[in-house]
Amino acid sequence: MRDWIAGLMAVLGSLLVLSGGAVRVLRAMRPEPEAAATTTTTETAPTSTTRFVQAVLRIPDAYQLIGWGVVLLVLGAVAAGAISFNLGAEAGTR
Repeated sequence: MRDWIAGLMAVLGSLLVLSGGAVRVLRAMRPEPEAAATTTTTETAPTSTTRFVQAVLRIPDAYQLIGWGVVLLVLGAVAAGAISFNLGAEAGTR
């Protein structure tokens, strides 16, 4: 079962990375849209949480697909045992 999960995550991760790359290429090939008229508004200074949320929402869709694909590939590697974590602790006893 572990191998099936790792294989499925590897396939889905690869598809996400490839589709993100395809979206990026297709967007690069389309013509530039007309520049919209800019309007000036007065805004208050955003908080750090608001700035973080706005930064995350501004990430292009292609990069989000690639990011989730990489996450799935790493999780698949962990599930398959290709990547392992070893945590240890010792208490000094006399």
